Parts: sequence; structure tokens; C-alpha cells
Amino acid sequence: MSDMQPQIEFAEVLTHIRHARQKAYSQINSTLIELYWTIGQTISQKVNNAEWGKGVVRELAGFILQNDPTAKGFSDKNLWRMKQFYETYQQDEKLATLWRELSWSHNRLIMTLKSSEEREFYLRLTHNEKYSVRELERQINTALFERTMLGNQNLSAVLRELHPAIDNTFKDSYVLEFLGLPPVHSENHLQQALIANMKQFILEMGRDFIFVGEEYRLQVGNSDFLIDLLFFHRGLSALVAFELKIEKFKPEHLGQINFYLEALDRDVKKPHENPSIGVLLCSDKDDEVVEYAMSRHLSPTLIAHYTTLLPDKKLLQAKLHELAKMLGENHE
Repeated sequence: MSDMQPQIEFAEVLTHIRHARQKAYSQINSTLIELYWTIGQTISQKVNNAEWGKGVVRELAGFILQNDPTAKGFSDKNLWRMKQFYETYQQDEKLATLWRELSWSHNRLIMTLKSSEEREFYLRLTHNEKYSVRELERQINTALFERTMLGNQNLSAVLRELHPAIDNTFKDSYVLEFLGLPPVHSENHLQQALIANMKQFILEMGRDFIFVGEEYRLQVGNSDFLIDLLFFHRGLSALVAFELKIEKFKPEHLGQINFYLEALDRDVKKPHENPSIGVLLCSDKDDEVVEYAMSRHLSPTLIAHYTTLLPDKKLLQAKLHELAKMLGENHE
């Protein structure tokens, strides 16, 4: 037996241990969530039937502590949260498979959100992206739901035709608060800061994005051209070119990125991959200018803007509501 063979076999045993441990954690979590649901259901029914009041729930917390001191997490405050948990999801049976697989800390964050659409969005995303509680909190604080819904509305007909599953992949705006950039910065500073903080940038974009390279070189004829940042999206099976602009969007920016996409599709894209996608990431954009610029373009490009500060969630919600109202009127 070679010197390496025992190490390989030992690693296999360690893998089995880790898988078993993870399975045990998952089963314990699922059991706890089911318990909290059942307790919440009991309290909800008793309170709604006027059998129990706030004082009774407080007495229940004391009773649990007195009779089982090892039972942690059953204060009256947490018991009321369990009631809220049950009442939040009792009408959404389709979401049960999702909240059962998340931790209580994840669920506590999500169930405080106002709309069922927003809760479903974060439940699915947390399940798919395997967010930690801290990562989930960051996404909620940066209004990821609103930014993604606005991004869906801005997808061109070409992009939807080329990539039918593209919904929820891109955003109307990207929050880059983790870069620590000063208000005035160059495109090079922005690019280098994104590369230095690629893990956080991938979290902001979505974990299906794989970083290919910076200043990705394209050779067309006798000339070289450089794409600021090139990614590959696993779900869409497509290259995604990000062009960075520290100025407000201008219609002429489209010519540059469309040229890059043509070169990628002709010379870089593999036969089994889908057509490439472009993202113009600008410091600002006027939605009306964007609409005019894109109306005559059959371009698989998105126009988005970035901010280095946390967004105003209420403003984004108002913008989303206004857009939904306008689309509703157009369909009447």
C-alpha cells in the first residue's frame, strides 16, 4: 500500500462522519421547527377561541421552565413568536417544504416581512443559495426582493426569448456597500475593489455566477478589446459580460457592449452554451432614457445602476408599486 493510500481512505471515513453529522443537524432542526409550529398552532387556537390570554401564555412559559429546566427558548416572547409563525404560514401549505428546512433564526427573519410574495421569495432564495442568517439579513436590508422584481420588469423581449428561465437572475440596481469606496472614484478603482471583494459581489449577484476573469481579452481583426468583468452563469449556461461605468447611462454605451457580446458568441462561447448576456453597470440611469435606447435594440443587455450605500427600501417599494400599477393599466 502506498503512503498516500491510507490518507485517501481516512479522508473517505471523515467524509462519512461529516455527512452523518450534517444529516443529524438537519433532522434535529426539522424536528424543532415542527415543534414550534405545533406549539404555535395550539396557542393560536386557544387565543382565538378566547380560552387563553396574554397572562396564560406567560404562565405557560413559567410552567415549562419549572417542570423542564433543560428546555431552552420557551420564554413567553418566543411562544408568541411561535404563534406568529403558525399564523403566517397556515394558509401557505406550498411553502411548508421550504420553512421546514430552514433554521428558526432564518424563519424568524422571514416571517416578519409584510407580503406573502416577499416571504416566498426569501424562503426559496435562502433554500437555494444556502444563505447564513447574516447573509439573509443583509439581503433583506438591501431590499433584494424589490431590486430583483424591478430587474425582472426591465428584461427585454430578446433576453426572455433567449433565456426563458432568466427571471430573478438580475437586478435593477446592485448594492456595493461592502466596497468602502469614496463618493468620487474611478472605473479602475471600482473594478479593483470588486475583484478584491469577489466573494461579497457573488453574494450580491447570486451563487450561480462564476468569475471568469477581469479585463478579459477579445481579439477582433488586428485589434484587442477588454471586457471589464466576465462571468459564467451556471443556471442560464451563458457568459455574462459586465461593463462598468462611473457615469450616468448614455445610449452610446450600448454599442460597445453589443460588440463585446457578438465577439463572445462568435469566438468564445462553446457550442452547448446559450447566447451571451451583457450588463451595463452605471453609477446612475434615467429609466426613460433606457426605455428609448432599448426600444429599437434587439440586444441581450441589461442596464443597471450601482450604489455604494444601502438603498431606501420604501422608495424602491414605491417604485415597484408604481411600475406594477402602470403595467396593470397597460394590460386593461
